[in-house]
Amino acid sequence: MVTRRPNIVIAISIVLASAILAIAVWVLAQMRDDALRRAQDSVFNVSLLVERDVSRNLEIYDLSLRAAIDGLKQPGFRDLPPTIRQMVLFDGSASAKDMGSILVLDANGDIEYDSQAYPPRHFNLADRDYFKVQRDSPNVGLYVSRPFVPKISGTDTSIALSRRISRPDGSFGGVVIGTLRLTYFRRLFAGMNLGAGGSMALMLSDGTMLMRRPYDPKIIGRNLTGTSNYSRFVERPSGDFFGTAAIDNVERWYAFRHIDMYPLILDVALSTRDIYVEWRHRAWIIGSLIAALDIAILALAVLFSQQLRQRRAAEEELRILARTDGLTALNNRRTFEEHAEDEWRRAQRNDWPLSMLLIDVDSFKGFNDLYGHSAGDDALIAVARCIAQNVRRPGDTAARYGGEEFAVLLPDTDAAGAAFIGEKIRTAVQALELRHVASSHHVLTVSIGLACTTGQTFTTSRELVNAADEALYEAKDAGRNQVLSYPVAARAEAGFQSAVPQH
Repeated sequence: MVTRRPNIVIAISIVLASAILAIAVWVLAQMRDDALRRAQDSVFNVSLLVERDVSRNLEIYDLSLRAAIDGLKQPGFRDLPPTIRQMVLFDGSASAKDMGSILVLDANGDIEYDSQAYPPRHFNLADRDYFKVQRDSPNVGLYVSRPFVPKISGTDTSIALSRRISRPDGSFGGVVIGTLRLTYFRRLFAGMNLGAGGSMALMLSDGTMLMRRPYDPKIIGRNLTGTSNYSRFVERPSGDFFGTAAIDNVERWYAFRHIDMYPLILDVALSTRDIYVEWRHRAWIIGSLIAALDIAILALAVLFSQQLRQRRAAEEELRILARTDGLTALNNRRTFEEHAEDEWRRAQRNDWPLSMLLIDVDSFKGFNDLYGHSAGDDALIAVARCIAQNVRRPGDTAARYGGEEFAVLLPDTDAAGAAFIGEKIRTAVQALELRHVASSHHVLTVSIGLACTTGQTFTTSRELVNAADEALYEAKDAGRNQVLSYPVAARAEAGFQSAVPQH
């Protein structure tokens, strides 16, 4: 079936190439999803690590603030020597790296006790946000301030963790604060591998930026309230999404979480470009290989299809050559006999008339002797053309029966119709006016014998041929250049015999 229909080869190759492409696309899609999942796992691990580190250090620092408040409440605390008071109020965490000063402020905002100096440095911090919040809100608990530059050092942007000091009657008695340099968060963020386009940010719950990677000092303290990403951060305690940063307009995948017990939001983000960079490289390689494979399959299919078409054309040509007379391009005798047998059976089944013409070129041997075989071949070609021009119905068959003899099969045609066609052929050949001095008519002519099944009893197609052959011989004996029907005597009596020979 494939060899008979070359287009099926191309269709099959297209289906195969499409299947390979579909599988490749599915594999690449799975690889892309895997790349995203690996990136998400990495981001979740990083965010969890940073959250725990920040939470632990803030908890330790908060414990130091609580310890200072507890020390202030101890009986006789103020009567202790200055060195002992420092030891009671301030533990060793106050001297840790990136930790600033722990200060105890009185109700007016003046420094009463200082972890870094004795006597305490003289500064009033009543204008700071952490002092105002603790003074005005008795139940605020631990407060994390906005970024600021400490008055004491004048350098190292910091934040302050503060707790309220309440007197026994509940009134405001001051504030304990501990400063934390933002360099702590910067170093912590720098140690995380987030790729070239990754980012990490820590902000207050009100949207104030404390630290961001990549670091830009202009961003510290900037409020992001109103941005699309911040709006998503405050919707849930944690989550993830694809978004575009308002700061640098880079598309990233974000994972965020609110740090437990602290008014802080941490987000870790990977650039979508970084997430899929390896996948794109592999996809390009796999895609190129699949494209080359599909092109090769289609190219081979086209070549194979062309070969099949050429083979079919050659086979068809051989079939035509096997069924066609090479000189006249009419059907050959074998083909004619096959058609005659088929039409005979069809006529018998349907009770249709079937007519046959046997045509013979008059005195053709003399024509060949006088004008040569080349002229004889040209004459046969001309006669064949006259026959073909007058036998036009799809079911009719014209053939070279042998030598200078031709045959015409006319299905569903009675004797009168066949005689009409035979006369047209005879007239057309005579009209060629091919000179033939050996003929009594001086031009090339044909004699035609006709046989029809109507009114006759033929048991086989061969008997029909023999009847037409008998009528042909009668036409030749009667002077040639005429059409005679079988049986000649009966036809003559009935008036069906054609006109006398033309001179």
